[in-house]
Amino acid sequence: MQIHDVIIIGAGPGGLGCAIKAAESGLSYMLLEKGRSVFQGIVDSYPRGKKVYPTIPKTSSDPFPILDLEPSASNEPVEEYVAKIEACVERRGIDIAFNEEFQDLSKDKAGFTIITKGKRYAARNVVLAFGSNIPIDLGVYGEAKTIARKLNSTEEHIGAPTLVLGGGNAAADVVSTLSKAKRDAGDHTPIYWGHRKEQFKVNKEVARDLGEEILVGGNIKILLGAIPKIGEVDEEGVDRLIIQTSEIALGKGVEFQQGMSFPMKHVIACIGTQGPAPIYEQLKLQMITCTEGICRIGKEGARLILLDASYQTSIKGIYAIGGAISPSYIAVEDKGSFREVKHPNLIYTAIRDAQVAMDDIVNRINNQSN
Repeated sequence: MQIHDVIIIGAGPGGLGCAIKAAESGLSYMLLEKGRSVFQGIVDSYPRGKKVYPTIPKTSSDPFPILDLEPSASNEPVEEYVAKIEACVERRGIDIAFNEEFQDLSKDKAGFTIITKGKRYAARNVVLAFGSNIPIDLGVYGEAKTIARKLNSTEEHIGAPTLVLGGGNAAADVVSTLSKAKRDAGDHTPIYWGHRKEQFKVNKEVARDLGEEILVGGNIKILLGAIPKIGEVDEEGVDRLIIQTSEIALGKGVEFQQGMSFPMKHVIACIGTQGPAPIYEQLKLQMITCTEGICRIGKEGARLILLDASYQTSIKGIYAIGGAISPSYIAVEDKGSFREVKHPNLIYTAIRDAQVAMDDIVNRINNQSN
């Protein structure tokens, strides 16, 4: 079995960035992707026509590390951006194995053995770039729980009131895209945008697009404090989701509650994903559980991975980058101290991570050769 200098797991922005850097450095590598194409996670999570922004965090002043992967300043639709990435992969001749779902890895004298559903690969280094794509549970009672996690087709919701759950960019994108489709079709049925908290949190580009849609007549109704409660099958056999929209305490344990019920086929839950902590635990990578006084970004109880300045984990030779370490991780300092570091889940950030990790891998390989 060939021993690669590095095996990269996940062909998103970070993984593809690693593969490009590995090829440019003359390393032997293989990029493994569980999906059918590069950027499968973006394809699966972005609604059709969603604009892709070349967002750079305010704390970063450097340009995109790999210009071929930079979204255009014109904010191209996701379909055009992915087509550009696929052309880049073909032009550069990137080695990718598709439909290879990661299962496990083990350490041996030569390095690591990576196990997928169908094959085994050997490598001296491994980069975990599989993103943060484990859906968060909706947390409802009842037997009806199957719900859409993205906008598959706007046509499915024409002529029907639709509920979009979530308070972030993904939900806002779906609301904006679906509202435009309804307007174009002459459909005046509303889109209810529900969030369990009292405030939405979206970036300025997404907020601008949503604001423009409202100004031109989008029928968008806001439901703050909306909490999914029950998934039930009604008398006609229709799966429905019941959400609580308000609650008034009447005293002595009595509450007055108001709610709404939607057919689940017209509910889209953009409530996010959780990090791959179960995989890190399986691989015996060190993590810290967030508690008060340790984490300000990660939620209490969340488990954050420990990484050095090059995104190397507690096991030498294994790196974690991109969405796999968002929204924060624990940075191990030179003197043994540690601190929580904010890590935006952006295309730019994942590619920057790739550059840093690959520079370290190249240096380590060169030092071992000398």
